[in-house]
Amino acid sequence: MIRHDVRRRCAAAGNGGTPPGGHRYRGTVRRLLPYALRFFRRHKGALIGLAAWSLLESVQTFLVGFAVAWSLDRGFLAGRPAEGLAWLAVAAASVLLAGPVLRGVFRRLSGLVEPFRDGLVRRAADQALGRAVADPARAAEAERAAVSRLTRQTEIARDGFAGLVLTVRSFAFTAVGAVAGMAALAPELLPVVLPPMALGLLLFLLTLLPMAAAQRRYLDADEAFTDRSAALRTGLRDLVACGTTGTAGSGLHGLAAEAEAAGRSLARWTAVRTLALGAAGQLPVVALLAAVPWLLDRGVSAGALMGALTYLVQSLLPALRTMMTAVAAAGSRLVVVLERFVPPEGQEPDAPAPQGAGGQEDAAPVPADGGAPPAVLCRDLRVSYGAGTPPLLEGFDLAVAAGEHVAVVGPSGIGKSTLAHVLTGLHSPDHGDVLLSGAPVRGRASPPMARARVLLPQEGYVFAGTVRENLAQLAPEAGDGRISEAVAALRLGPLVERLGGLEADVDPAALSAGERQLLCLGRAHASPAPLLILDEATCHLDPDTEAHAEEALARREGTTLLVIAHRLSSALRADRIVVLDGTSTAVGTHRELLRTSPLYRDLAGYWEAPG
Repeated sequence: MIRHDVRRRCAAAGNGGTPPGGHRYRGTVRRLLPYALRFFRRHKGALIGLAAWSLLESVQTFLVGFAVAWSLDRGFLAGRPAEGLAWLAVAAASVLLAGPVLRGVFRRLSGLVEPFRDGLVRRAADQALGRAVADPARAAEAERAAVSRLTRQTEIARDGFAGLVLTVRSFAFTAVGAVAGMAALAPELLPVVLPPMALGLLLFLLTLLPMAAAQRRYLDADEAFTDRSAALRTGLRDLVACGTTGTAGSGLHGLAAEAEAAGRSLARWTAVRTLALGAAGQLPVVALLAAVPWLLDRGVSAGALMGALTYLVQSLLPALRTMMTAVAAAGSRLVVVLERFVPPEGQEPDAPAPQGAGGQEDAAPVPADGGAPPAVLCRDLRVSYGAGTPPLLEGFDLAVAAGEHVAVVGPSGIGKSTLAHVLTGLHSPDHGDVLLSGAPVRGRASPPMARARVLLPQEGYVFAGTVRENLAQLAPEAGDGRISEAVAALRLGPLVERLGGLEADVDPAALSAGERQLLCLGRAHASPAPLLILDEATCHLDPDTEAHAEEALARREGTTLLVIAHRLSSALRADRIVVLDGTSTAVGTHRELLRTSPLYRDLAGYWEAPG
């Protein structure tokens, strides 16, 4: 079906007066402001370098007009052609200065643009993973949107941001040099030149809101068209067989019409913007020429008039037109695209989207006895794969003390891995609460969750990069001491030496499954997370290596260890064992469970049976 919100927004933006999209534009700018301030604070070094090079651009602008003015007043008109030529040489030299200045500007600009793009890519990936985990049924739709954000939209934002920074910076510093030059030549020039320029700039600014609304209409229709086309493509054969292609494709015509209407709206506002560009770019020159007699009467020299004209025609007005064009094209598009990367209004930056009716706080409750909260606390959990499916867990309660070593056992397919995903926030329970060290899992953002727990799956994911980068992936700030401690604790020395040392590049395809698991175990040991969950993460290791790895992780200071056990030896090493049996659960030591749990006795007998 066609998205009704697209129709509503497009219709609203086409009404007379200030379009609702304009209010959304202002709201989006307000939401983007905290991100922008934080981004520029993190990259203030690049900003300072960019400003330093841009100051040279102001100097170059100042020298061009000033040298032209003095070449006339102190040179040619004063009967000293040699001095006039010398000042023209200064003007020419200042023009040549633009080359090195632009080189330095572009080098500093990359220090802002590339981190900006990288941040958008990370945010898009986090959003896609979050949506897929929160609603697996719509994972395919989330994947299509993620591809658009990771490719087309991030590149639009990158190019728009680069163009905006480059042109706004150029206009600002060129204006400083030109205004300073005119003020130095004759202050009377400023009230003649600046008002018409400000008028054109104001008219231009008034077009930003409706232009953004029209741009948003176009993007909404484009996304809806893409979603509709993808949905139809998957069922095209059935549609043709049933003879319903006309009905199914009728929605595409409506979306195409919406995109066409948005294009016409953009064209109308482009005409208004062209008028603003003409006013800002031509009226100052006309005003200066018209005011020549008045200026001459007030003692303004011919050289000062020529210098002012040089400032306008050579520097200021071209920079203004370029800036207005960039803001018109790239600025509105940048804001509209960035709107898709920020949380809704009223939600704090980088805060998780609220889940559940009440929304839970991250504050850890204090136990009644005044002690530390459990490392893991599950209360009345009901877990299933989706609506209408039988529950894997029903009324599940579990408390794991900090520093405890717990094994989870049960038949294949009983829900052990699903429980691990629930404990780590990758799968939302149908009912109940999960708390890690007293803080709820539900609704927490990825960064604090990454610092709270580590989940190692059966597949050991090793990435292209150095050995050190793989070991420090969960703790980028880890120093040599922590990495060396992890290598020693898990006896990774021979493997690291065979790979060529910590700084050697890793080829994941050249590693065995066991070697990949060892590197992942070292990564978990180096991480700051107090809770480690091994979901058959040692299944490719021999029994002795597996035993040493589990014991080393359990001995790590401040560590709580949960192991999805696939061997009896793993269960025997644990302080307690959790037996999953459908909707029922048994918890106890090995001896206790042999007496109380028939399923555990069967599992133990299976493990101990020959072969």
